Amino acid sequence: MAKKLVIVESPAKAKTIEKFLGRDYEVRASMGHIIDLPKKGLGVNTRKDFTPKYEIIEKKDKLIDELKAASKRADEVYLAPDPDREGEFIAWSLKNILELKNPHRAVFNEITKRAVQEAIRKPRQINEDLFNAQQARRVLDRLVGYKISPLLWRRIQSGTSAGRVQSVALRVICDREAEIRAFVAEEYWSIAATLSKQKHKERFEATLISRLNDVDSMNGDDSATDGEEPAAVEAPGANGSKPAKGGKGRIKISSQAEADAILKDLQGASYSVLKYEEREQRRQPPLPYTTSTLQQDASLRLYFKPKKTMSLAQQLYEGMELGERGQQGLITYMRTDSTRISDEAQVSVKAHIEQEFGKPYVGQGRVGKSKATTQDAHEAVRPTEVSLTPQIVKPHLSADQFKLYNLIWRRFVASFMTAAIFDTVRADIVARQYVFRATGSNLKFPGFYAVWSREEDEKLLPTMQVNEQLDFHGLKPEQHFTQPPPRYSEASLIKELEERGIGRPSTYVPIISTIQDRGYVDQEQRRFVPTWLGETINEVMNKHFPDIVDTGFTADMERKLDDVEDGKRSWIEFLSTFYGDFKSSMEKAEAEMNRVQKPLEETDELCPDCGRHLVIRTGRFGRFISCSGFPECRYRRSVVNKTGALCPQCGGDLVERKTRVKKRIFYGCGNYPTCNFAIWERPVPELCPNCGGLMVVPKGGQEPVCYNEVIAVQRSAEDKPLQDGEKAPARATTTRKRSTGATSSTTTAKRTTTTRKKATASADGEVSTTVKKPVKRATASKRTTKTTTRATVRRAPSATKTAAATKRTKATK
Repeated sequence: MAKKLVIVESPAKAKTIEKFLGRDYEVRASMGHIIDLPKKGLGVNTRKDFTPKYEIIEKKDKLIDELKAASKRADEVYLAPDPDREGEFIAWSLKNILELKNPHRAVFNEITKRAVQEAIRKPRQINEDLFNAQQARRVLDRLVGYKISPLLWRRIQSGTSAGRVQSVALRVICDREAEIRAFVAEEYWSIAATLSKQKHKERFEATLISRLNDVDSMNGDDSATDGEEPAAVEAPGANGSKPAKGGKGRIKISSQAEADAILKDLQGASYSVLKYEEREQRRQPPLPYTTSTLQQDASLRLYFKPKKTMSLAQQLYEGMELGERGQQGLITYMRTDSTRISDEAQVSVKAHIEQEFGKPYVGQGRVGKSKATTQDAHEAVRPTEVSLTPQIVKPHLSADQFKLYNLIWRRFVASFMTAAIFDTVRADIVARQYVFRATGSNLKFPGFYAVWSREEDEKLLPTMQVNEQLDFHGLKPEQHFTQPPPRYSEASLIKELEERGIGRPSTYVPIISTIQDRGYVDQEQRRFVPTWLGETINEVMNKHFPDIVDTGFTADMERKLDDVEDGKRSWIEFLSTFYGDFKSSMEKAEAEMNRVQKPLEETDELCPDCGRHLVIRTGRFGRFISCSGFPECRYRRSVVNKTGALCPQCGGDLVERKTRVKKRIFYGCGNYPTCNFAIWERPVPELCPNCGGLMVVPKGGQEPVCYNEVIAVQRSAEDKPLQDGEKAPARATTTRKRSTGATSSTTTAKRTTTTRKKATASADGEVSTTVKKPVKRATASKRTTKTTTRATVRRAPSATKTAAATKRTKATK
């Protein structure tokens, strides 16, 4: 019998921790939250100190009974959910629902044997302030969402919502779209000269920068400084490039006439070196990852969506089976806003660098500047053991797990290496009254680049002397236009929200997922474009709830929640201050907000039933085509986005579709269900030059490849996307043997049947919901904590009892 019980959040974490603690401990999982505010209704008593009315989450009754029985058998109980506000809320929930008298709160930042055992040896009590901060956030979001959303349903469109932070993110996107629409492009020209040393084959380019009389005034602003690679950089060329910032003394060429005049002045000119400078330049290593910078870099370098990045990071954190090494967590806690690294980890990584690369590569480690919004509750995201190199763990990880671990490991090691040293060269070249400039660099000492890849190419310049004559090979004038600010990608939106103090590490993924799931934004070339619905919601929110969508106001709310966490402010006082003004805004909006009708988009097609024009409407499930004569004529069909490619099976159009449940984009034959051809990769109209078959783009930004030669041979039937109504193939079932050596065919048959049922439910996208009728449950003792008296928990009836009651009702009828 177990003497001590440890409760964590997930089964994967439980499996890892159980191996660290031995036979005296039983480790169980709560499977995340066990209570929450009700799905229907506000669930908050605004007249009585905002007391939340929690309910046990559906289908958690059996699990709670099992945990309660295990806790009664144990001498001591340790609550070990994640070390953040949400984890503290789960620990508080477990304490009250399981009726634990004095449980221990075990907190660890990494799931390693040393860290887990240390947390068990030195537990603490549940942090009431941390719990109150999470409870205040949950209640605050419920008040905003459940008060504003019904109003938007009635005035704009059914199914819309207005979350507290998601509305601010939507405003940021809409504001950028307004900037782009208001942008007026300006023409400008550049002139480059192709030159070489006399009688040398190697050529280089120099760009016109100034007139000779003005060059001295601009040199002071162009001095090279120590470079520093940022944590995440926008992919170049995604939305065009902007011209170099105009500075004092720089020449500005605004038209072709001006460019032609300069070219005419340079006819027959000789080119000589006016100035030649060599200097040493250092480029500092990047900082270790925070949640935000990890999501940004994974998006830019690996093409991972933030949601996928956090899912993979959770798996690496909870633990992987590493063969002889056993089960172990590979990275530290992945929800953090700090770049801090523990002293022990610093010693370890420096020793590893010295052993692998030599003492000259060992750096001191960079210290990031703390922002006002930084909580600094956990270390940066790093490997738990630097000795577990990507090569060692690769055989035990999936391809995507390895990519992310490799990124985290290399970033951590690079952050404690020395700066890279470059020899940089700059040559100013004069031709009559004009000055051209050529620059180049040579990597002298790689430093952190020994593990962190460089993306820029080196441009080398030959050694030159002042007044040296150069050979001229031609002038190249180019016309350019200034570009508007780029639309936000997932990576750049997260960066923008973080810089404005909006949201916290655990909220970036839900924010981005929500605005997409609600249909407020679409993605074009991995960039956010607001839809009509998104812009309408944003306009209404700006007019009637300006504080809610104000970035400064939202950032201030986050700071106040931090004050609640630090014990500097009461959570009830925080909510009371907010709710007074919010209630007045709601009453005013109810009276003044007008109904918004989306303008219909007319098409060139005529209705096949009545001959009137067809229009595009937007409903609860997206856009569709219907007759303009509705409701007299009820003709309708779905909107089809053709790709221009043809189905290789039947020759029909390949069109864009979405899976029913997860709304994942795939491409299928327009003749479905007659033809069921479907693929995940985006097809292109061009045919394969080798076989004449279908060409597809595997990932965004990649070149098209032949589907038959590359993709089809790598994919099994189970990886094929399913169109509406199509059944998923049953997976092959492996028969297991019992310890006695006997085979249970009955068990295998049951497993196979269950698998098929799950696959069918997934394919059809059906979701069954049960309406809960909560039964009052005794609240926790008043002596437990002052917070407990303000939160009531209701237990929903178990699935077994509900089914039995249904049978009795049918029998009576």
